[in-house]
Parts: sequence; C-alpha cells; structure tokens
Amino acid sequence: QVQLVESGGGLVQPGGSLRLSCAVSGSIFGIDNMGWYRQAPGKERELVATITSAGSTNYADSVKGRFTISRDNIKRMVYLQMGSLKPEDTAIYYCNVQVNPYIGGIKAYWGSGTLVTVSS
Repeated sequence: QVQLVESGGGLVQPGGSLRLSCAVSGSIFGIDNMGWYRQAPGKERELVATITSAGSTNYADSVKGRFTISRDNIKRMVYLQMGSLKPEDTAIYYCNVQVNPYIGGIKAYWGSGTLVTVSS
C-alpha cells in the first residue's frame, strides 16, 4: 500500500556531492517524520538525518555541516543533499517515513535503499 523508492545514489569522489531522493506513494492522509538512515559495510544501520512535518531537522554528528535534509509535502518527497563526502560515508542509504493513513494509526515504512560509494 505504502511504498518508498530511493534514488540518486552512485559513485562519487571524496569531497564531492550527491543528492538522494525518496518518493512516497500510497493511501496516505499525512506524513509525519521523515528521515534517512545508512548502513555501511560491516556496520549496523544508523541514523543520518530526520525532518519533522514542520521542517525541524536533526543530524548525526558525523554529517552535521555536510548534509542537508529537506522535504516537499506536496510531492511527498524527502531529499538528502550530501556534500564534502568522505569514504566513510559509503553505505546503502535508506529512506524512512512515518505515515498517517486514512484508517489506523501511524506506521513507519522503509525504502529498499540506494547505494552511495565515495572512493577515489
């Protein structure tokens, strides 16, 4: 019913930039928090950034000053602008949204991920 599709991943050199997008579709009344998580090789999935329905943001310390999360409530999209990329940013990036359906309570959904590789 609710689907999240990430895009924008790819190969980039250290110091470069990349913009990730996540499109949300389905029977949705509203979307509360949206966020990006990542899982690097050999590591656990971790929070990257979140944004509330009002636009309040939160970032992991490791990406503060380099990444910017934003959302478009009309298009039902969430973005992650990544700059000054480092090799340690290499990971599969996952979109997460908290969805308010027309019937029922809030439920979280995950995308399938998009791979970001930072390497020279």
